[in-house]
Amino acid sequence: MEVPAKVIAGCTDFYPSLENGHVPDRIVDVSKVDEMVGITKSTPGWRIGGSTTWTEIIDHPFPPAFDGLKAAAREVGSIQIQNSGTIAGNICNASPAADGIPPLLTLEAMVEVQSANSTRLVNVEDFVLGPRKVDLGANELVTAIWVPETRNNTTSSFLKLGSRKYLVISIAMVAVTLSISPQGLIEFLNIAVGSCSPVARRMPVLEKKLTGLRARDILDDIPVEVEDLTGLTPITDIRGTSEYRQSAVRELCQSTIRDAIGKSLEIT
Repeated sequence: MEVPAKVIAGCTDFYPSLENGHVPDRIVDVSKVDEMVGITKSTPGWRIGGSTTWTEIIDHPFPPAFDGLKAAAREVGSIQIQNSGTIAGNICNASPAADGIPPLLTLEAMVEVQSANSTRLVNVEDFVLGPRKVDLGANELVTAIWVPETRNNTTSSFLKLGSRKYLVISIAMVAVTLSISPQGLIEFLNIAVGSCSPVARRMPVLEKKLTGLRARDILDDIPVEVEDLTGLTPITDIRGTSEYRQSAVRELCQSTIRDAIGKSLEIT
């Protein structure tokens, strides 16, 4: 039986993941494939090539709706990792602590998956199935990430809690994308939490609770309760206990929402 080739790009997770240092016999490097690099804007939205690096995402003149994704990009390892690591690699690695996934969830991003015969688009939340598990066939590649067009007044934020400031795997992280109406009401709100469940999750109960509220009225005390954070199953590991994560993520949600509201009020 023929063993499928291993597809690589930035290799920031590839080499550390090798068992006993054994390199696969067949490797395909897609880091320089023209259709898989670069960022383009069209009528449906933005196309980010799968081999686009985090540094390229940081440097691109995206609208404020992408501030959260850019903030997450700055948290991906060191500058050297950001220069090599790719957005598709971060998704396909499917770590519960992958920095790029929560902001992509709040942007309602889709994964472009191609084989020799077909192309399909899959919502990020449906593509990541579990730790180290994604909806990708042996004959398929992630060629791009699509982000639909956002409202002109949309802003976003991303905050990450770790045991130190830099080069850290997160204890918890939160991404928020929102927009505020001319009347000052929260008219659109997406919230996603990572590192507190097998896969990063949207927070629909909290989103519904806060949508329609006057933004300035809640700025000093964002009403977030533990019961609003449905679907989270934080674990205890060397970075923190489950109880600590549960408590910390509530405050992290408040801080991230507050930051996003502050940005939005500046541009409305």
